[in-house]
Amino acid sequence: MSNDGGFAGPVWALFERSLPEGTIPVGYAALINRYELAVPLPRTLSAVGAHHRVRTEAGWRILTPRHMPSPDLEGNLTFALKHEGLELAVLKRLFLGTGSDAIEDIVRNKPTGSYARRLWFLYEWLTGTQLNLPDSAKGGGAYVPVVNEAQQWAVKGISTARHRVKNNLPGSPDFCPLVYRTNVLEEFAGMDLARRAREAVAAVPRDLLARTAAFLLLKDSKSSYAIEGESPPQDRIQRWGRAIGEAGRHSIDIEELLRLQRIVIGDARFVELGLRADGGFVGEHDRESRMPLPGHISAKAADLPSLIAGMIHFDRGPALTLDPVMAAAVLAFAFVYIHPFADGNGRIHRYLIHHVLAQRGFNPAGVVFPVSAAILERIDEYLAVLEDYSRRLLPVIEWQPTPEWNVKVTNETADFYRFFDATPHAEFLYGCVRKTIEEDLPRETDFLRRYDQFRGLVETVIDMPGRTVDLLFHFLHQNDGRLSGRAREKEFSKLTDEETGLIEKAYALSIDGRE
Repeated sequence: MSNDGGFAGPVWALFERSLPEGTIPVGYAALINRYELAVPLPRTLSAVGAHHRVRTEAGWRILTPRHMPSPDLEGNLTFALKHEGLELAVLKRLFLGTGSDAIEDIVRNKPTGSYARRLWFLYEWLTGTQLNLPDSAKGGGAYVPVVNEAQQWAVKGISTARHRVKNNLPGSPDFCPLVYRTNVLEEFAGMDLARRAREAVAAVPRDLLARTAAFLLLKDSKSSYAIEGESPPQDRIQRWGRAIGEAGRHSIDIEELLRLQRIVIGDARFVELGLRADGGFVGEHDRESRMPLPGHISAKAADLPSLIAGMIHFDRGPALTLDPVMAAAVLAFAFVYIHPFADGNGRIHRYLIHHVLAQRGFNPAGVVFPVSAAILERIDEYLAVLEDYSRRLLPVIEWQPTPEWNVKVTNETADFYRFFDATPHAEFLYGCVRKTIEEDLPRETDFLRRYDQFRGLVETVIDMPGRTVDLLFHFLHQNDGRLSGRAREKEFSKLTDEETGLIEKAYALSIDGRE
C-alpha cells in the first residue's frame, strides 16, 4: 500500500453528495471512499479546503488546512473520532473491510494513545472478535470514554481494564443509535420540561385535571390513527387510548409488542399478526406492472429477533439513564424503521414514546401528553425526519421483487437499523413535547375551566341535562357564539328569546371573555 493508502483516489462512493470544489475528503468521507463502504452516508461529512475558516456547504463541513490528517487509515480514523464523533455503522463496515491486522498495527504503534484504545475497544465491541493484543498494562494511560460526551449523548458507563476505556455507549452491539449534541438539544435539555409540566398541573383541581387527562388521552389516540389515514370506530379509538394510558407500566418485550399489535389491529382476519416472516417496505406499487416502489425498506425478517432483543436491552438499561425524550426518540424511531410487523407499526412506534416518558416519570402522574396530536399538526416535518434517513438508506439496500410484489433484500443490512443518527428525531420529538407542555396542556385545562363556567351560567337560566348542555355548547361553538336559526327551530325550539339571549351572553363571557 502506498503512503496515502489510496485515500487520494476519486470520490466514487458519495452518491449524490457532490464534493465542494477545491476540497479533499477526510475522516469518514475518506474512509467510505477508500474502502468502498456501502453504508448510509452520515448527515454531515468532512473535507479540508484551502481557506482558513471553517464553513458548512451542502452536507459538508469544510475545515482548514491545519486540520488535514495524515493520508492513511490511522490518520483518518483519528480525525473521525476527534472531529466527527462515532458513526458505528461506518466503523463496523470499515473494520470488516480492513481486517484485524490494520487495527492491531494502530494500537501497537500507540498502545497508550486515547484514540487507539477507543478504536481497539470499538473493533472488539462491534465485531465480537478479540484482537491479538495483550490487555493494557496498568499505567497505560488514564481511562478515556468511548463516546466523547462533548460530541454525543452518552450514559454513565463502565470501565474496561483491557482497553483502559469507559464504555459509555448508550446501547449494545445489537442496538445503539446515537444522538449528537446540538444547540437545539442543549437548549431543550436545559428547559427541564418535566418540572414545568408538574408546575402546570399543580394548581389545577383534581377533578378538572382528571377530565383534562381523559380528553388529552382520547385526542392522542384519535390523532395516532389519523396520522395513518384511518378513521376507526370509536370503540377502537377508546381501546387504544386505554392502552396508551397504561404506557410505562409494562416492560417492553416481544409478548408486550404482540399484545399491542393485537389491540391496534382489532379485527385481524386479513392481517398476519406477529413478526414478519417476509420482507417489508413502505411505498407504492407501479399501477401497471405492480413493481414495488419503496420509499423505505424495512429490516430483513431474519434480523428481527436480534434487533428486537437489542431494543429490549436498550429499554431496560440505557433508556433508564439517558435523557428521557432522547431515549424515547431512539426507541420509537428505530421501531418504525425496523418495521417488525405487517401492520400496526406506526401506532406502536408512537406508543413507545409514551412508554419511555411514562416509565421515566417525565409526564405528571395520570397525564398523557398528546404527542400524536402535536405530530399530526407538524406532519410534514415528521415525514421529512423519517424520509431523511430512508433516502440515505435506500441506495445501500440491494433488493429484488418477489412473485407477491414484495421486496426481498439480498445484502446484509441489520447494522443500518442498529446504528443510526437519531439527532433529528430527538430534536423533532423535543419540539412536540414542548408544545404539549406549553400549549396543549394549559389550553385544554383552561378550556374545560371555561366550559364549566358556561355550564354554571346556563344552569342559572334554565335546567338542562348535561348532554343537552353539551349539544347547546357545540352549536354555539360552531356558529361563533350565536345559536343558529335552525337550532332554535329544532333542537332548542323550547327556549324563549330572552333565554337564548342570556345563554349567548353566558357563552361570550365564559368562552370569549366578553361581557
